[in-house]
Amino acid sequence: MSEIIRRCPDCGQDRAFAQHHGSAGWCPDSVGGDCPEWYCQVCGATVLTGDISALFRPAASVGIRDRVA
Repeated sequence: MSEIIRRCPDCGQDRAFAQHHGSAGWCPDSVGGDCPEWYCQVCGATVLTGDISALFRPAASVGIRDRVA
C-alpha cells in the first residue's frame, strides 16, 4: 500500500495518507488504474490528487438549427 504525507483539510496538520484502492492498477475510477483517491489515516478525510481529467467527459455540442423567439 502506498503512503504519502499531505496537509489534511479536516485535521489542519500534515498527516499520512493512503490510497483508497491499495492494489496497484486496480481502480475502477481511473483509466490507467492508478487511484487518485487518498484518505487521511487519522480522520478519514479523502482528497483527490494527480490527473483526474479522465473522470470528466466533455459535453456533446448541440447544433443550432433554427432561431428561437
